[in-house]
Amino acid sequence: MLDIKFIRENPDLIRQSILKRHYNFNLEKLLEIDEARRELIKDVETLREAQNKESGNFSAEKLEDLKQLKENLQKKEAEFAKIDKEFRQLMLLVPNIPDPTVPEGKSDENNVEIRKWMEPKTFNFKIRDHHALSRELDLVDLERGTKVSGFRGYFLKNEGALLSFALWQFAMECMVQKGFTPFIAPALVKENIFIETGKLPLFREDLYASNDNLFLVPTAEVSMMGYHENEILTEEELPKKYVAFSPSYRREAGSYGKDEKGIYRVHEFMKVEQVILCKAEHQESVKWHEELTKYSEEILQALALPYRVVINCAGDLPFGFVKMYDIETWIPSEKRYRESHSSSIVHDFQTRRLKIRYKAPDGKIRFAHSLNNTAIATPRILQSILENYQKEDGSVLIPEVLRKYIGKDVITPRSTKDVS
Repeated sequence: MLDIKFIRENPDLIRQSILKRHYNFNLEKLLEIDEARRELIKDVETLREAQNKESGNFSAEKLEDLKQLKENLQKKEAEFAKIDKEFRQLMLLVPNIPDPTVPEGKSDENNVEIRKWMEPKTFNFKIRDHHALSRELDLVDLERGTKVSGFRGYFLKNEGALLSFALWQFAMECMVQKGFTPFIAPALVKENIFIETGKLPLFREDLYASNDNLFLVPTAEVSMMGYHENEILTEEELPKKYVAFSPSYRREAGSYGKDEKGIYRVHEFMKVEQVILCKAEHQESVKWHEELTKYSEEILQALALPYRVVINCAGDLPFGFVKMYDIETWIPSEKRYRESHSSSIVHDFQTRRLKIRYKAPDGKIRFAHSLNNTAIATPRILQSILENYQKEDGSVLIPEVLRKYIGKDVITPRSTKDVS
């Protein structure tokens, strides 16, 4: 959430941000409601002051005046409650201001590549896609997954399950070595945390909700940002560096017809997520943004998976973020890179709502800056591993850094009698 004082003082900057994002928001309405709200605050305060002044005078001639004051105050308070609710709802929809380095554009087609790592392998045989490989190697059961969980349901089994455990453990170990505190984070989180992290009200249709105001997280970013809600830290405690594992859930609303086969786009998945709280300085955020991105790149490099990093254009930038990089991993069967990680600067957009603050050496209380990035997400990354590591005989090599967790070097096809 942006500070309303900042919005009042910089309306042109906010208008430019809205235009650059191709975002639909009526700033003029917010400013009008803000002005009316401020006037009502003055009216209510004036009437309360007058009521307090006259409340000790119970002479007959003053009783009628007190009655009228009370009626006027109640009327103004009702008007204020109504306009304050509308004001707060609109404030939740004001987008953050993109960094000047964020390129123009309407969609992910306008994202700009900034670097690549490792040239994709050239195969001298007809390759299989991950759907065929996972079926032939008995790693994924989509049919029974659909029977049990509905559309986009799946079971991981055999080395498909073991690879996932190995990836989570490997990613956790990498991040702990970087000084991150490991967490297993709750997947069920209160509605107010979703509002304060900017996931509600805009993205309600993409979330799973219970009947008691709990929502399933789309990423551990949500639960980890709630960890320090309404706390005041010291500057010496910063940066807070957390790496959290959690199940994650997304309805994938609006994705009908996309990736209907396989494990790239599913409703339930597992993530190891990086989250940082740092000092409220833009250059500090920039520094940690580059670090978070580098850590995920190092994981992909250790897995020997070709990837590229793109900077997301303004139209593909989530409304609460200042800047975002997507890391896209190579998919041989599709002959293209596809998003596997997202690394984001948020500034104080979430911490202002969550009231996550810190006390600076000068005694001032400031809102911390926050950042987040994927360390690894499964089963999506399995698609890249299976396809990039496949062999002509239908087997799949296991990335060297994962072999110690699984106890073998290669996944070989099973005979029909072994497949249940």
